[in-house]
Amino acid sequence: MSVETTASRFDSVKWVVVAVLVATAVVGNSYFADQSLLYRVLGILVLAAVAGLVALQTAKGASLWALIKGSRTEIRKVVWPTRQETVQTTMIVVAFVVVVAIILWGLDSLLGWLVSLAIG
Repeated sequence: MSVETTASRFDSVKWVVVAVLVATAVVGNSYFADQSLLYRVLGILVLAAVAGLVALQTAKGASLWALIKGSRTEIRKVVWPTRQETVQTTMIVVAFVVVVAIILWGLDSLLGWLVSLAIG
């Protein structure tokens, strides 16, 4: 899925507005530190939502939204394993890890024994 968007001449202005909104949220949180945390969080969420909406109106924001929609479509196409398949695969991995751990332990022990014989 290809989305062709052209950059508007106002995109840079929109990004400046987004930056100002984010800066306002940060400065406002510090300035109103004596106020209730609930009010500060609500203010930040409102400013973040407005900044997000403004950012989505740009060419980059439109392409990001198209990517998100395409990702959701692709995730719906995935065939997820059943619980039984997941448990069986996990057990195979655990068994393989145990076997490799035993082989490495044996190899380490053998090499340690050979080195101790060589150095006395």
